[in-house]
Formats: sequence, structure tokens, C-alpha cells
Amino acid sequence: MGPETIPSPDSADSPDSAARRDQAVRAAVEQGLVGPGLPLAGLLDVAGIRASAAALHAAFDEVTADGTPVLHAFAVKAAPLVPVLRLLGSAGVGAEVASPGELALARAAGTPPSRTVLDSPAKTPAELREALALGIAVNADNAQELDRIDAMVRSAPTRSPLGIRVNPQVGGGAIEALSTATATSKFGVPLRDEGAREWLVRAYVDRPWLTRLHTHSGSQGVPLELMASGVAATYALAEEINARAGRQQVDTLDIGGGLPLNFSSDEQTPTYADYARLLRHEVPGLFDGRYGLVTEFGRSLLGKHGTLLARVEYVKTAGGRGIALTHAGVQVATRTVYMPESWPLRIAAYDAKGRPKSGPGTRQDVAGPACFAGDLLARDRELPPLEQGDYVAVLDTGAYYFAHHYSYNSLVRPGIHGYVADPREAGGAVRFGVVREPQSVAEVVAEAGGGVRDVLDEL
Repeated sequence: MGPETIPSPDSADSPDSAARRDQAVRAAVEQGLVGPGLPLAGLLDVAGIRASAAALHAAFDEVTADGTPVLHAFAVKAAPLVPVLRLLGSAGVGAEVASPGELALARAAGTPPSRTVLDSPAKTPAELREALALGIAVNADNAQELDRIDAMVRSAPTRSPLGIRVNPQVGGGAIEALSTATATSKFGVPLRDEGAREWLVRAYVDRPWLTRLHTHSGSQGVPLELMASGVAATYALAEEINARAGRQQVDTLDIGGGLPLNFSSDEQTPTYADYARLLRHEVPGLFDGRYGLVTEFGRSLLGKHGTLLARVEYVKTAGGRGIALTHAGVQVATRTVYMPESWPLRIAAYDAKGRPKSGPGTRQDVAGPACFAGDLLARDRELPPLEQGDYVAVLDTGAYYFAHHYSYNSLVRPGIHGYVADPREAGGAVRFGVVREPQSVAEVVAEAGGGVRDVLDEL
């Protein structure tokens, strides 16, 4: 495999964000959030998260008619952390949940049912009953699930807005695993399959309480044009349903999320404004005030605002190439380790005091702590020479990385800390708040059945 060609963090396009990050890294080292005893931590930029939420609101406010109801619901799977959901809630963002655990997190964060949406391809009867009892919006994935909802609606009235997820079958993006609008996707009712469109129209005409349509074409690797074509196909279906019903039955379109994230610099591109304007051009009727809107963005709200900070434990050479052995690997960057071509990450180098390293770069690997050869965050990457006791910052990891622990080698979960830093403030003061405490080895033992160690011997 040849050398990776990832732009250096020095070419970043958001100086305030980069400056806040540098401040936070140094402060994390000085305040002992990372060090020999705690060699790994996740850092979340609170100001950056708030700015992303504000940009999302502004982008859709620009294109929607006055008075159009718009719910922006954060995809909880992207960062299942209660304080994060609470922060987003204070910024006017609800929650899209896809499991009982995610719903429990949203409720713990104080997200009201009216700002919560339940999506999942495998909802149990208990999940559905809970959602309907609470008045949470539900998008049915398939005909069998709709049958379950039929029975529940007949037996107990509900305030829940109800709809069906449609797979517009418009094609896939660059990452197959994240493309949800392919011909054979497991999600939703396949719109182009024989008889499916007519079945969908009849399902709505026969059920006046079905008032929403939901679609989502995928996320990372899916171009905006493909996302827009999926929305356009679903909008056309809503228009057909309403015409056949002779009334405005479908009153809300849930257009999903999926805005791709730029992993090559600090620039946030594409932007929410780019996507909203494209939708207005391609599907103008979506914004004329006849339909309410729901969005379900996840990675794009959090990804750029997270940094994984890991201590360099050892430095060695093999085959003439340097290898920095760190504490960040497959347990916190699972997608990058197993699919490095699809999920390359930028790495920034800091010295033992948390100060940015500079100078001529050398080609080196950045390796994780797990006991298999592929546990690498970066291969043959040009970085300032790393030394024992230095730190590497793994950038753009605020979503689907350090909050999603993979228990390889029984490695402990890192602590996660939110921070507020002002690069213009004298002395560079940084305030931290603990989002998730570091896991202890004792907790690992307890989770692995340490309290029932004799149970199998006694069978």
C-alpha cells in the first residue's frame, strides 16, 4: 500500500476552531485529563457544536415559507451521550432514536416526545407501544410493522404522528454500507418494486391517521444530488397520495439526514445551506408551506467538533519506517481501522506538554494498542517526528468514534470532556466538563461477569 495523502491539519480552513482545539489539548495535558495514568481522552468543542446547530436552523429558515413547521432531530446513534443531547436540545434540536436505549437517552436528556422520532427496521411490539403511549412520532419500516401499528391504533388512541419509511431506490454512494437507497436496501418500502407504489398509496388512503412520509438515502459517501433525488421521489409520492385521497393527508415529510463530512480539513463542507438550496432548486414544492419538515442529521452536527487525544507510549522502527504506538486504535476508531480507505483521519502531533509540534515531517505509522497487526490509525503518514510521551490528536472524531467503544482486548472506555475555549482570551483559559467518566478496570471485570465467576462451574 502506498503512502497516504491526507492534507496536513496546518491547512485547516477554520482558524478559530483549530485555535480552540490547540488550547484544549494543552489544557487537557496541564489539567491531567490525559497523561501516563489516563493515556486517552475524547474532547468535544461546545462552541463548535452550538455553531453547527445554528447553521442548520439558518439554512432551512432561508428556504422554507414563513410558518412552516421544521423539526431538526439529531440522530442519537452518532453520539449517544446524554449531555450532548441536552446541549443540542438547548440549541433547538430534537432526537431521532432507533432503539430502546437511544429513546432512554433522549428522555434522560429531557427531549420531549413532540421533538422525538422513532426509526428502526426492527421495532418490537414493546417499543411501538411505548412510543405510541408517549406520543412519539413513528415511521413504520415495512408492511408487517404497519400491521402491528394498525392493531395498536385500534386498541388505544395515540397522539403520535405516524408514517412509513420509503426506499426511493435511487442508488448508492461511495460507501456501500452507508447507502440506504439501493435496490436491495434493508430499509423501508422499496418504491420501485412491482406493486409497491400502489400498495403505499392504498395504505395511506385506507388509514387517514398516516400523515407522514420518511426517506433517507444514506450518509457519508452519498453525494448531495443523490440525496436530493431521494427526497424528490418521496415528495412526488406524497403529492400522489394526497391527490388520490382528495385531501392534504400527508402533511409532513421526514427527509432524513446524511450530510457528508469533510475529513480532509477543518472546513465544514458541504454546508447545510448548500443542501437546503439544492433541495429548494430540485424540489421547490417541499418549501411552499404545504408540508412540515423533519431532518435527522447526525455526523455533520458533531463530527468536526470532536478530538481524540492519545499519548504516545513508545516509538520504534520496522523496515526503515517509524511506528508510534499510541492508546488510540480499533476500540475508539473502529471504522478507520477496518476500512482505512473509506475512513481516513487527520492526525495532529503535540509534544509532551500539549504544544503543537512543527518542523520537517517524516513518514511514520500511528498504531493503536490492540493485539492485531491492522490496528493502525494512519499508515506511512508524514508527521513531525513523534517521540515517547508526545500526544497525537485524531481529528473529526466527534461522531461515531470515541463515543462508540469496541471492547477489543477489554480496553477501557476513555473519558469524554466537553470544553469551552476562547482563542482571544488572555492566558488561553479553558473550562472542561465531564461528559462521560473514564471507565475503570474494575468496571470492565464487572461487565465481564466478575461477580458471577463460579456460575458455570456450578451448573
